[in-house]
Amino acid sequence: MILPIVTYPNKILKTVSAPVTEFDEALHRFLDDMYDTMMLSNGIGLAAIQVANPIRALILCIPDEEGNQSRDRLIEIINPVIHNPKGTTLYQEGCLSVPGFYEDVERYESLTLHYQDRFGNPCLLEAEELLSIAIQHEIDHLDGKLFIEKLSYNRRKKFEKEYKRAQKEKK
Repeated sequence: MILPIVTYPNKILKTVSAPVTEFDEALHRFLDDMYDTMMLSNGIGLAAIQVANPIRALILCIPDEEGNQSRDRLIEIINPVIHNPKGTTLYQEGCLSVPGFYEDVERYESLTLHYQDRFGNPCLLEAEELLSIAIQHEIDHLDGKLFIEKLSYNRRKKFEKEYKRAQKEKK
């Protein structure tokens, strides 16, 4: 089932998500629905809060070298905790909840991630480059933050102006 994606400035995006405690069939169906929604929307990551479910769950599907995404590349991440972040990098990010806007954001270059899979099993992931960036972006969603909040004051004001203009053009 395709889920509606919550977009800025909806206040639900400011919600801090709660830990997942039930690793049941309902969670599995929800994760499958998140995947279908993300793929239909041409995303590489989606946090549960972006589809109005305030739980600490996110999915990622980083494209391969040819730019293809397939279900075998899907990573389902429940209750993530970042450890050992290293270095910094600048990457132009976009977001399904802030469609049409892209900005350079500074993130950790690499990290270690502790999380659980859909069955509640503990997992460990060493991430760098785009995977590291995507993990941080999606965890920000779980913490009630959007990538635009990481922008400098001037860039944020520019974003707000462009966003308001785009909203007027839609009407």
